[in-house]
Amino acid sequence: MYHVPVLLDECLSALQVKENGVYFDGTLGGGGHSSAILSKGGNVIGVDRDEDAINECSRRLKVYGDRIKIFRSNYKNASEILSQEGVMLDGALLDLGISSHQIDTAERGMSYRFDAPLDMRMDQRQLLTAEMVVNEYTEEELLKILYEYGEEKFAKRIVKNIVRQREKSPIRTTKELADIVVNSVPASVKLPQKRTFQAIRIEVNNELRGLDKAIKDIFSFLKSGARLCVITFHSLEDRIVKQAFNLLSTDCICDKSLPVCVCGHKAEGKAFKKVKPSQKELVNNSRSASATLRVIEKL
Repeated sequence: MYHVPVLLDECLSALQVKENGVYFDGTLGGGGHSSAILSKGGNVIGVDRDEDAINECSRRLKVYGDRIKIFRSNYKNASEILSQEGVMLDGALLDLGISSHQIDTAERGMSYRFDAPLDMRMDQRQLLTAEMVVNEYTEEELLKILYEYGEEKFAKRIVKNIVRQREKSPIRTTKELADIVVNSVPASVKLPQKRTFQAIRIEVNNELRGLDKAIKDIFSFLKSGARLCVITFHSLEDRIVKQAFNLLSTDCICDKSLPVCVCGHKAEGKAFKKVKPSQKELVNNSRSASATLRVIEKL
């Protein structure tokens, strides 16, 4: 299977799909979430920047005809796409994780399980690759990435060894990078490569910058009573989503030391308690373990 959709039942329950309603799926992937929305009578505007995902969804979802419109773009361009379509939404979804297809396709360079070119691009039209990040970024830039995007406490050691190795010869493959990381951290560390690979992938794909604005943009296209679902896979993403939802669902955002409200900010939405995968889903799809679903409803 191309990709197993995470928290599918929970998303469908939250979205409350209506017959002929219009739904935005900003991260199509294998089309699992969109297929379920379409099967319940909804219409979907689907977006992904990955050519493989576009091809897979164009093939898989063509049975739904003009009820599905597919755009090869970044969900951060939602405002432009939705304005162009001239629609207001009955619901929206972002699944921010990388797909199983991306992880399992060795030549994409997303996984340290394979020996493959250091690529990591979600959109292969872009120039920046993981190889460029690893070999061309300064020591200070690499440190910043590993600390901020990987929360890697052994970042100094890892980066020092990356710099030392690239001075001898460029680091070209996932295995070369993975070996450097493994040799830079204590043997007791589980999955030592995970944080470094996550950090570099986030940098290559610019995954975090602009996420908060994208959430606000998509939220602005929701009809009253419609909901936005966002699935995250690590604390950095989840923190941004939580803060964006808190801002949208809070009346006053003044400094708490002020005796009265002077900001005039009014809540536009109602945020719900976060949801984690069920035990059944964890058994059937171990990759869902780190997933978190947050939902906000437009007032």
